[in-house]
Amino acid sequence: MNAFTNVVAYAPPGVTGLGLGVVTGIFAANGVFDLRPGLPVFDLTICARRSGPLRTDTGVPLQIEWGLEAFTTAELIMVLPGTGFRDDHDDGLLDALRSAHRRGAMVAGHCVGSFLLAAAGLLDGLDATTHWQYADEMAATYPEVTVRREALYIDHGQVSTGAGATAGIDLSLHLLRTHHGATVANRIARDLVTPPHRAGGQAQYLDTPVPATSGDDRLDEVLAWARENLRRRPSVDQLAAQAMTSRRTFLRRFRQVTGTSPHAWLTTQRLHLAEELLETTDLSVEHIAHRVGYTSAAALRDRFVQRRGVPPRDYRHTFRQHRP
Repeated sequence: MNAFTNVVAYAPPGVTGLGLGVVTGIFAANGVFDLRPGLPVFDLTICARRSGPLRTDTGVPLQIEWGLEAFTTAELIMVLPGTGFRDDHDDGLLDALRSAHRRGAMVAGHCVGSFLLAAAGLLDGLDATTHWQYADEMAATYPEVTVRREALYIDHGQVSTGAGATAGIDLSLHLLRTHHGATVANRIARDLVTPPHRAGGQAQYLDTPVPATSGDDRLDEVLAWARENLRRRPSVDQLAAQAMTSRRTFLRRFRQVTGTSPHAWLTTQRLHLAEELLETTDLSVEHIAHRVGYTSAAALRDRFVQRRGVPPRDYRHTFRQHRP
């Protein structure tokens, strides 16, 4: 869980404006505008196969100052999506990506940027995701990769992939949460006016896009009430009563909005709050466990290890050391 600050975004031919917006909004705003005092300042470099002019998906030209030499010092390489992703696989690019990976750089593919990671062999034997529209193509082109079209992002530690479009925000915030802690990720998410974590996967977006809020004021109030009352361990029946609807109707509406079950959603909320309390307070693990709705420190520890791979005390030690 080493913190990173040197971020290189690889822009392929026809790089999407949305992909550029995601990476600059998350990793560049603090350093350029000093909008986030107290948070890490990231050194963001946009590079391409070679320096010079590069066209975006809308035809707007960009002047790129860095070529693949930028990979040599990167701690995190974000491969952005572009319209030319099928042809952007020359040996020099693949070798540079593999070399960065071998020396320990993290590599993340956003949307169809995952195709480049697959072409380099970095996803062989792993689960991966990409934009749902291209999931079948990726699976057919790279049979060594298990493509999970329903996932928003998949993290294997040094290699991660994210789904299409705004799922690049989800992937980036996940990497921030993992390597800089919940406080940093939540602050940046708040600045971007986006949820720090979206439950569920791409399936909820295939036919009817689901906004960050449900559009149902009553359900939004229930979700807010549940977050504020985690220690009371609200049941589905209690949540349905708050929503003034039947259990069956509530469960159907809840899954439509969140893409997951109340139990899974509540578990995520409990662990997010536990992370923040571990980072920002001196409360004991036992106290935090009861505050977020677990019966004991052991119960919190089991869930925390499943999610983070480390026990709460180790998490606190890591993120209290470089807390903003």
